[in-house]
Amino acid sequence: MTHEEQRIWLINELQKEDNQLSNYPIPNDEQGQKDLLRALMNVWIPKDLSAEFLEIQDEYLQEENKLAGITDIESLKPIESDSRIFLWQGDMTTLKVDAITNPANSALLGCFSPLHNCADNIVHSKAGLRLRQTCNCIMEKQGHPEPTGKAKITPAYNLPCDYIIHTVGPRWHGGNRDEAKILASCYKSSLVVAMEHGIRTIAFPSISTGAFGYPVEEAARVAVKTVNDFLIQNPDKFDDIYWILFDNQTYTVYEKGITNLQFN
Repeated sequence: MTHEEQRIWLINELQKEDNQLSNYPIPNDEQGQKDLLRALMNVWIPKDLSAEFLEIQDEYLQEENKLAGITDIESLKPIESDSRIFLWQGDMTTLKVDAITNPANSALLGCFSPLHNCADNIVHSKAGLRLRQTCNCIMEKQGHPEPTGKAKITPAYNLPCDYIIHTVGPRWHGGNRDEAKILASCYKSSLVVAMEHGIRTIAFPSISTGAFGYPVEEAARVAVKTVNDFLIQNPDKFDDIYWILFDNQTYTVYEKGITNLQFN
């Protein structure tokens, strides 16, 4: 199968499922087909997948991720005050690190909104359906929604990193519902899970500052201090920490927060 044939085959297989996109006509253009495939993956309900589907999906997604570009962490430069800390504006899913941190929702199954631009959607779309399948197994065994401030770990499947650490950040309610304490727990729990699995390089986004509405300045203050305190208490457990910020404003806020804190 060519790459295009793989894409059409995957669309046809997923359209056999009973969902709102089952009868959607396959576009003639490449981007339209890619969008439809991603949307079908977004609305997919976890179930067993055939070995053939997984083989074709994995080959297709790995090629797509390669075409999108894989970021070699050796090309990134650390901050001046600490050689372990990196600030980078870009797509976290392109990083070839030990683990990235996914800002998940309490269902832990990824975003079901077709083509939504949240990190959770992008991570699941690029990793493939085995990620949702694995998360579903975790949640069925757990028997209740994932609490805010906790963390779970899964393989990264088709992403260039090895693991994904999933954590549910707090929604902002004005700062009066222990948001700062819960957000700090997200970072600490993620680092503990990473440490337990021998992870030496980990990437963080700005958790909760997107759809959950946490003000960036407040979130950055909590995030940077929590990670800094953890590194002081566990000085030999991590080689590199990457802050991956989506836009210029968020990058600037974190850069200022890290400079003011002066990592030890």
